Amino acid sequence: MADKNIYKLWAPKNTKWVDWVRPVPFIGISKVTQLSANHNFKIVNINYVDELTRDTAYIVDLPDYESVIEGLGLAKKGFRPIPLYNGTTPQPNAMSLVNNNAIQEALAWGALKLKRMEIDDCAPPVFLLDSNRLLRFKMNASIFDNSWDLYEQDIPSYEYFLKNGITKIVVRAEKVQRDLARILYKFQKKGMVILLTNGYEYPRVIRIKKPPRKDKFH
Repeated sequence: MADKNIYKLWAPKNTKWVDWVRPVPFIGISKVTQLSANHNFKIVNINYVDELTRDTAYIVDLPDYESVIEGLGLAKKGFRPIPLYNGTTPQPNAMSLVNNNAIQEALAWGALKLKRMEIDDCAPPVFLLDSNRLLRFKMNASIFDNSWDLYEQDIPSYEYFLKNGITKIVVRAEKVQRDLARILYKFQKKGMVILLTNGYEYPRVIRIKKPPRKDKFH
């Protein structure tokens, strides 16, 4: 399947929230998947969500391709998965900090699954992140640094969420990472309810502490 066709299945026209789908991982995705497809992907069953809730958005922040397959699990519940991956893919045989090839493979595989799902055009979103994005430990200078941060402009504003009926955001992760915490702390101050789930327990309300003024990501 061509790159643009895979992208269109994740970001269909006239559908809410898809303006935030990042095009980066879809560039050259068909070539990467042809060369290295070697995963046995399977959509996971979601037990921490009983039914579709239109006032709730989800942020799945898991390592590698796990967020893709978990996002597809939430898609089966009726949510719209929105990939936010923003890490570039290194040249073949090059070593990099973040493994984006597996994410691309999962996105290509998942596009075919999405094609067979019926998701409402106005379905609430589930944003997909790679929790390895902040990995910046370089063993030597030859390793390609394709780590990345999530910024406020990468997701809808608090006002946009509220305008579209979203009053709660559930983070599916082991913890709220520092770049995401900086964004959600501002949302929290404005009244957004933030919840956290480890994937086994139902989401619980959390309070995000004020991030430090100077946070050195690099």
